[in-house]
Amino acid sequence: MKVRQNITDLPQLYSAADVAQALRCSEWWVKEQARRGRIPFTKPGGSYRFTVEHVAEIMRIFERRPTESSSTAVPASQAPRRRVATTAVPVTSLKARTPRRARYGQSQSTAA
Repeated sequence: MKVRQNITDLPQLYSAADVAQALRCSEWWVKEQARRGRIPFTKPGGSYRFTVEHVAEIMRIFERRPTESSSTAVPASQAPRRRVATTAVPVTSLKARTPRRARYGQSQSTAA
């Protein structure tokens, strides 16, 4: 005998708007990440849907942990600055061309 599963036993599905609100980002961003295959999702009926497990995985994917090298990093105020080139660079002055309408307009009016 087959036992039917209750609707309450099925996983809750959340829309992209719900996930965006929970993650404090835009709905567009959630849909774009799903479209590009960067985050897990399901697409029943043609719309992006997410389970609690999907949201947890999204948070793990975009999680950043501090690295050991960042604790020994030199503060920006003490970091060496890039030197500015002090050698003289020859400067070429530019001259604008005469507009085409002025060039062709003069030659046609003088030819007549």
